This record gives sequence, structure tokens and C-alpha cells, in this order.
Amino acid sequence: MKKEAYASSTISAVAKRLRYLARNCQLDDPEIVKGFIAEKSCSNAFKETLVEAYDLYCQANGIAWKKPFYDRYDKLPKIPSEEKLNMIIARSSKEFALVLSMMRDLGTRPIELTWLKIKDIDLEKGVVTITSAKHCIGRTLRLKSQTLVMLNAYVLFKKLNQNDRLFPVNSGSLSEGYRRFRNKLADNLGDMSIKSIRLYDFRHFKATMEYHRTKDLLHVKRLLGHKDLRTTLRYTQLIEIEGDEYHSAAAKTLQEAQKLIEEGFEYVTEMDGVKLFRKRK
Repeated sequence: MKKEAYASSTISAVAKRLRYLARNCQLDDPEIVKGFIAEKSCSNAFKETLVEAYDLYCQANGIAWKKPFYDRYDKLPKIPSEEKLNMIIARSSKEFALVLSMMRDLGTRPIELTWLKIKDIDLEKGVVTITSAKHCIGRTLRLKSQTLVMLNAYVLFKKLNQNDRLFPVNSGSLSEGYRRFRNKLADNLGDMSIKSIRLYDFRHFKATMEYHRTKDLLHVKRLLGHKDLRTTLRYTQLIEIEGDEYHSAAAKTLQEAQKLIEEGFEYVTEMDGVKLFRKRK
């Protein structure tokens, strides 16, 4: 796979699936493997990943087999509320709070954060140059002021140089660390709904809220780095199933209004010299 230019994260994922299959069946017998996958109680999407991993094993070892096809059922992810995401961030370690805040602000994939180097970030303005994964388009995005303060404190504490990676881990470790923390937090709070919030949901949240705010598909497409507009269209479906409950806020000064806009509030109207803003719950 490495010779065929597969990403290291993909190689690790395939290896993990093959180890799982090897624990449960004889890999050199395709019919046993097919039977195990067919009888497994799981989604068709997971069965497809097992089939693709095993197909690579068969190619590498000269094993002939008839590859089964599992049709994925399209299912839209549920977008968590901003309050829930902020609560998770607030209870995270300083490093994880920064990871999650950056994903919430930028809508990056986890792997894209692990590729970031200090030289990719303007530590004064909060402008971040993203190298896109999955053959998507690179983009330049901006952090919120509060996240930028966290980032500068982190860089200073870690004594990072321009060529240092911001988070020197692989995406698999990042995702696994998040799942462990999230599940422990859910148990401690007695809130099992937290266990359904995936690391990727921070990206989905950003995309959905940006579409709600701008109603501009091309803007959201650029933000996410998508090449195909059809992929971005999923986020218009997500916003349509969300409720219409809002937080409201008022601003009397330019500074107060600017702070609300940075926090994601949108301007509604002005009454008695006070500007009114709202933000979806």
C-alpha cells in the first residue's frame, strides 16, 4: 500500500481491520471471510470497509475471490448543539480544548490539524493555511479571538518553533484520545447523549452553521475544501432538520457588536439604539 502511495492513516486503518478479521477467521480462505462478514451484525458501511481491506490482502497474496458488494444506506449525521460542544471543550485538557476549539472554528478534519506546522499559522491575526486531506482543496481560514489566545499560550508553553508540528500525533491517536475522554465525561455527567458526538461532528457543526448564516453553498464548499458541490449539499439538508431556537444578545457599542459577531451571532434589528443579535442553539 505504501508503494501505491496510500496515506499512512489509510494503511493503519486497513491493518486494524485485517487484524480484526484474522482474530475471527482464516484469512487465506475467502469463503470463510465472506461468511463472517455477511453474518456480522453491523452496518453495511462497516462491512464495506472490511471487504475493501480484505480485497487488498487478497491482491497482495494472489488470492482469487469474488468480492461482495454492500450498498451503504445514506444517513445524515446529527449535529450537536453549540452548548454541548462548548461544554465538552470546557471540560477538556488544555491541549484537547485547543484541538476541539480549532475544529469548531475552522471546520477541519482531524488529520488536517495533525499536519499543521507553526509556520502555517499567523499567530497575530489567527489566519491558518490548511493543507487539505482526501484530495480536496487547500484553504485559508481564521480562528476566533478566544481560540487564538489559547493557541498562543499553547505555543509559548510548548516552546514550538516555526517548523514544529502543532499537534505531533497521528489522526488515529487523536480520535482515540477524544473517544476515551468523551465516554468518560458522558459517564461522569450521566449524559449518554455525549457518547454520540464524534470528533468529526465539530467539522459538521461549523459547516452547517456557516450555511445557516450565509445561505452560500460556494462559501461552505470553499471552507470545507470540497471539490464536488454535491458533497457540500448535504449540509443544506442538515440545517433543514434543525430546530428554530435561538440565543439572543444585545449590543450598545461597536466593541460589543464586534464581539458578538466573532462569537457567531447574526444581526437582526435595532431598537431604542440597541442592536439585537441572535445565534441558533
